[in-house]
Amino acid sequence: MHNIYNLSLYLIFGFAGIVFIALFFVSAPYGKFRRKGWGVTIHAKWAWLVMEFLSPALITVFFIASSPKTLPQILFVSVWLLHYIHRSFIYPFTQSGREKPYPFILVIMAMIFNSVNGFVNGYGVFHLNSYDISWLISWQFIAGIILFVAGFAINKTADEKLRSFRKNNPHEYIVPEGWLFSYISSPHYFGEIIEWGGWALMTWSLPGLAFFVFTFANLFPRAVATHKWYRSNFPGYPADRKAVIPFLI
Repeated sequence: MHNIYNLSLYLIFGFAGIVFIALFFVSAPYGKFRRKGWGVTIHAKWAWLVMEFLSPALITVFFIASSPKTLPQILFVSVWLLHYIHRSFIYPFTQSGREKPYPFILVIMAMIFNSVNGFVNGYGVFHLNSYDISWLISWQFIAGIILFVAGFAINKTADEKLRSFRKNNPHEYIVPEGWLFSYISSPHYFGEIIEWGGWALMTWSLPGLAFFVFTFANLFPRAVATHKWYRSNFPGYPADRKAVIPFLI
């Protein structure tokens, strides 16, 4: 299993590089970038549930199989499930656009990634690395949990505000205003990048780093594309608003 683990880590890091470059040229065809020509589709709500469910399932299996179960590990599995239970079972059924078509090929690709990612993080964090109670006062854990909670709060707040904007304007896109939307076009992506940076830090592990690198590689180009889309479709779009990192990019 260790050889598969090492190969999976290489795949995530390598795939992150490919995805980062590719997404600057071709935006994944869902949401505001949805377009024809990507084959069979399913409703977006079922797509999100199916493709995201593997991450919490695999982490739970590896956690249950681990021994002993230390308090840091209990906290690790708790924050992972905090994100993914919401993403799998709440987000798909509360956001607007849940009945819109979602390319099935993207679902398959996401399922493959989530399987590999769930495996390397589950096996690496709960079976290869050891964390005793003293880890809770390490600077890595303290800084990491703060980042994770902050990123989670930003991500979920942004999702809720976007849902409210779309509820009030169900038939057209509008320019989001207020809160972090005054500074960046995609606070939800900004929050998720921070989340998994926190995970990488609190676990101080290669699997955590791999997940953070892939998250950045996947979401940063999409945030840039979203920023360009707003500027192209709304001539009065605020000139000082950045794409994903306040005051910088």
